[in-house]
Amino acid sequence: MITLRPAESRGRFDFGWLDTHHTFSFGNYFDPEQTQFRSLRVLNEDRVQPGKGFGTHGHRDMEILTWVLSGALEHRDSLGTHGVIRPGEAQIMSAGTGIRHSEFNSSTMEPVHFLQIWILPERQGLTPRYDQVAFGEADLRNHLHLIASPTGAEGSVKLFQDVRVSVARLDAGREVHAVIAPGRAGFFQVAAGSVSLNGQAMNAGDGARIEEESSVIVVAGSPSEVLFFDLA
Repeated sequence: MITLRPAESRGRFDFGWLDTHHTFSFGNYFDPEQTQFRSLRVLNEDRVQPGKGFGTHGHRDMEILTWVLSGALEHRDSLGTHGVIRPGEAQIMSAGTGIRHSEFNSSTMEPVHFLQIWILPERQGLTPRYDQVAFGEADLRNHLHLIASPTGAEGSVKLFQDVRVSVARLDAGREVHAVIAPGRAGFFQVAAGSVSLNGQAMNAGDGARIEEESSVIVVAGSPSEVLFFDLA
């Protein structure tokens, strides 16, 4: 069963400096039918204007994964980490027992467009940590490449949860397949472009819950970027 989550049905807030869309309940947006999907708790699509960002704030007991679509996002945290995340780079932050961080668009000209993903950890009280991995264009072009996993397989960042996140950048007309093991589920997000998912048309911003399916086939109708979550 595939349940579409159209882009326009998401929660949206435009604060001028930040234009944000929430797939699941977050902040001032609450939908009792859209609180989470298995351990996938937050999937926010954010656009931050030049010179703006999120000031220092705290998190606990959450696996926070960031994937930049365009522009660059500057990160600082209470572990002493300072880095810039660009397209093709996965950043993971385990909030664990507590971490404080800030995220800013340090460009004076270009907005930054990114996805922020929160995954419930396998247990509370983890030691806070940070990691960032860059993937080459060849890694992502026309096949699903693992960017986050519980084992760090294929050079992915490590998640403390039984979740695997893959990304593909597809040329028009190309397709990818994903197998879903019995008892598991999938979530699919179109970050850019247009595709069909098992024959159902989807466009940028659209998502889909995938349950009781053994596999999915994604065909790109235009140059596209997609994410696939394999969830326990």
